[in-house]
Amino acid sequence: MNFTFTTPGKVIFGRDTARQLPQLVAAHGRTPLVVTGANPTRHGGVLDALRQAGCTVTVFPVAGEPRVETAMAGARLARENGCDVVLGLGGGGALDTAKAVAALATNTEDIFAYLEVVGAGRPLSQRPLPLLAVPTTAGTGAEATANAVLTVPGERVKVSLRSPMMLPDVALIDPLLTVSMPPAVTAATGLDALTQLLEAFVSNKANPMTDALCREGLGRASRALLAAYDDGTNLEAREDMALASLLGGMALANAKLGAVHGFAAPLGGLFNAPHGQVCASLLPFVTAANIRALRSRAPASPALCAYAAAAAIVTGAPHASPEDGLAWLHATCRRLGAPPLSRLGVTASDIPLLVEKASRASSMQGNPIVLTHEELAGIVAAALE
Repeated sequence: MNFTFTTPGKVIFGRDTARQLPQLVAAHGRTPLVVTGANPTRHGGVLDALRQAGCTVTVFPVAGEPRVETAMAGARLARENGCDVVLGLGGGGALDTAKAVAALATNTEDIFAYLEVVGAGRPLSQRPLPLLAVPTTAGTGAEATANAVLTVPGERVKVSLRSPMMLPDVALIDPLLTVSMPPAVTAATGLDALTQLLEAFVSNKANPMTDALCREGLGRASRALLAAYDDGTNLEAREDMALASLLGGMALANAKLGAVHGFAAPLGGLFNAPHGQVCASLLPFVTAANIRALRSRAPASPALCAYAAAAAIVTGAPHASPEDGLAWLHATCRRLGAPPLSRLGVTASDIPLLVEKASRASSMQGNPIVLTHEELAGIVAAALE
């Protein structure tokens, strides 16, 4: 058995750990570029604390999910202001932007030299600026991954800028920062975390370390997601979801993902659909297609055993079948209001293009079985309504 496991340089987890940020940032540099969501005033306390610690702060707010132009603009801003460290403080979009900015600030070729799928995919030649990643949502696990997902408007797709050097130097997860998420955001980000844990668990690249992370994460997410959705002030549930998201990020960084995220890239690019909502719309239908294909063409696959083990974790029934887990997914997605793809603007006429783009997505490489174009088309058709 051979595998490699990579993770952030340091992980700090716990309530009120955000108080450590001034000292942590100052240990890496004195002129931070702070990447936030669209409203940086939400983080006024952190920004003031950085300034009081003697840091010269440049703020770069990001609205929504980042585009390639966003990343390039942030890198220019970092260079113009002599920034020597990057702090990502926000949801997955802010963290992905921070990772891309830290990389592009020191790797100054055109971004398409480095992008996957639509670019040359060349490795970074220079080490990125030091990076600290602090999530304020519980879903993407971007604080523990080595890539930044960026929209390429000209290609109408989302692709990754990826390098092992893009793993954050520090990932700080303070569950208290997630309490302000409204129910709809809690649902979408939480279902993203659940998707990542399940896809990494059944991935053809899974290994014993990622399996252990996924088992722990699936257990926490299955008991905490609805509780956090129903009561955002439930700190135990928020803590469980923050940890589930972190564990999912660690797992996917080492075990790959699958067809849900394979479709999420083109869907996000073509329809400007929020990533978490796309995952929520697709998760049960991709799971159903995978289970059917495995039973038909690879009944001895370890992925079927993994689906059964995941079902036992989320349902609490020791002898649950993969189909029992699928039923739980359908019920949970309905309970959390997961939208059909039609509500995101997708129609039946879009299916051929989505299938063509999804089949080339890097995430598809981890799917536990190669799905035919007909099976991929069937997933989208089933998820439309």
